[in-house]
Amino acid sequence: MGLRAERVGSLIKEEVGRLFQRRFSMDEFGFLTVTEVRVTPDLRQARIYVSIFGDAERKKRSLALLEEQKPSIRSEVGKAVRLRFTPEISFLLDETMDKAMNLEALFRRIHDEEQTRTDEGPASEST
Repeated sequence: MGLRAERVGSLIKEEVGRLFQRRFSMDEFGFLTVTEVRVTPDLRQARIYVSIFGDAERKKRSLALLEEQKPSIRSEVGKAVRLRFTPEISFLLDETMDKAMNLEALFRRIHDEEQTRTDEGPASEST
């Protein structure tokens, strides 16, 4: 991604993040966070990666609500980020945090199992 596309992506990320805070209730949408925005080099399309706290059903419902709000969000982005053309936006679920939490739980379980084996000591032989 070029420098200009990175800058535009950063501006879009900030604006959409503010928009989420101002306009979208946590009760309806869940806890939304913009994790990354990738803009094509021609600045015509922006992929907005969002993290949604909740179960799979909550995530699915929140993404559907974001899709419904896409024209309004794009309009707000166009007003805030002055470009010749406002990029088409798409929302994608970023599950990086979920994967990190799963890995952390796995590491914790492995550590606990090793600790249990260490505490039990070597197997005693009977003669």
